Amino acid sequence: MARRYWLMKSEPYVYSIDDLERDGTTYWDGVRNYAARNLMRDRMRIGDRVLYYHSNARPPGVAGVAEVVRESYPDHTQFDPASKYHDPKATRETPRWFMVDIRFVEKFPQEVGLPEIRATPELAEMVLVNRSRLSVQPVTEAEFEHILGMAKGR
Repeated sequence: MARRYWLMKSEPYVYSIDDLERDGTTYWDGVRNYAARNLMRDRMRIGDRVLYYHSNARPPGVAGVAEVVRESYPDHTQFDPASKYHDPKATRETPRWFMVDIRFVEKFPQEVGLPEIRATPELAEMVLVNRSRLSVQPVTEAEFEHILGMAKGR
């Protein structure tokens, strides 16, 4: 199957590209949007590439690249009553929420900011540009490569 491309959002003060670089790999927990969950659960595969996006930053932007290293499995936080991501309707027999594991690939010397992405005609159809609030969203290979080129062409 062909590699797919994604954009995954994280607030840098919660878990940044620097945290991922330090840790090497991490699980992507806490997704509580059904559309984002379905993308992770049904479509993400090992080897898929991820644009690591810092949201709630000034400006928000793509900070680097990660790779999916483990396909979807139940998000353990849904079962933990002490977690802010607890879901009392979820059971181990019928989990509602899933996560994937990602691995650090590279950090960009400078983030590719959302204003720059929005101003780029080749990225006009990107899900991110069209006001999507999804924390996990698909990216075309051309969009992925264009942002990579923007980051490396500075």
